[in-house]
Amino acid sequence: MKKFKALGADVVVQSGAGTKAGIPDGEFEAAGATVAGSAEEAAREADLVLKVRRPAAEELSIFKRGATVVAIMDPYGNEQALKGLADAGIDAFAMELMPRITRAQVMDVLSSQANLAGYRAVVDGAAEYGRAMPMMMTAAGTVPAARVFVMGVGVAGLQAIATARRLGAVVTATDVRPATKEQVESLGAKFVAVEDEEFKQAETSGGYAKEMSAEYQKKQAELVKGHIAKQDIVITTALIPGRPAPKLVSEEMVASMKPGSVLVDLAVERGGNVAGAKPGEIVTTPNGAKIVGHLNVAGRLAATASSLYARNLYAFIETLVDKESKALAIKWDDELVKATNLTRDGSVVHASFQPKTEGAASEAGAVGLAKAEPGKSPATGAA
Repeated sequence: MKKFKALGADVVVQSGAGTKAGIPDGEFEAAGATVAGSAEEAAREADLVLKVRRPAAEELSIFKRGATVVAIMDPYGNEQALKGLADAGIDAFAMELMPRITRAQVMDVLSSQANLAGYRAVVDGAAEYGRAMPMMMTAAGTVPAARVFVMGVGVAGLQAIATARRLGAVVTATDVRPATKEQVESLGAKFVAVEDEEFKQAETSGGYAKEMSAEYQKKQAELVKGHIAKQDIVITTALIPGRPAPKLVSEEMVASMKPGSVLVDLAVERGGNVAGAKPGEIVTTPNGAKIVGHLNVAGRLAATASSLYARNLYAFIETLVDKESKALAIKWDDELVKATNLTRDGSVVHASFQPKTEGAASEAGAVGLAKAEPGKSPATGAA
């Protein structure tokens, strides 16, 4: 709040926005914000609205035309929702489309939230696993260390490896990108992959995984099949932007696991990496393994997730404000703006989403910022 006030904004917060993150309304007020009773009251005059998730269709009518809305927009496959944003006259920005360049690192919401998800995945896996994680040598006998296998070594996977290692587990990991081998080994885990020619070329210029050929997937599945049967906890994190999550763990692999073993699927919201995973559920399989499919895993650490997301948002908003006039002054040719801007002046403008039009989703609890124009009373704002 204090940083946004310093930018020249009048800040209005929807009542209860911070409750689940341990921030009562009084703390927002103490920091200089106004608390509004409803989303409509908070957002109707806002020039700039900050949210967690994309506005739902029924929320669009509460924003004034020309308002700038910044959130995690989940645009892939939701073209109808993007059309709704455009039709409402909203200038929408998707935080998760932030380019992975040096100046945008502090704005990288995917990394900040994935880091927490990787940590929480190990905590959730350990909670469901009925045994201790580290090796323990006691007078009553030795307790063996748990075996943890991490599939997909991005930000979430690396944090999962580090967390499992700190808890004393024996950790192995796999990924199709060659650069991850050194990263895995630097954390004290063992790398497991078919290292052929296709593997050596399996990374995009942006650092994301490419979709692998059916032949490579078959070879990798054979290698993983024998390895996974010996594991106590498996954590899957594999996602490819704009595509359904790749299936990494088949029904046969799940069936090969020991009773009491646990699989934590961080890609369950995109269809899941694990056969049999169900969004929002913990499934117990016939062989006694558990498949954990929690939604919004970073949000299970609400206070930390909110703190990091707030910093991501502020770092981006700071680039949209003119420091001298204290006014919103979006530079439409800025590479950060071009990469994240979905809708403008009634149209879908992002090159990746322009031709299509269908979808929807949202979450309440957001912050709105409004600029007071010279000679006018401060505007209210925020959903």
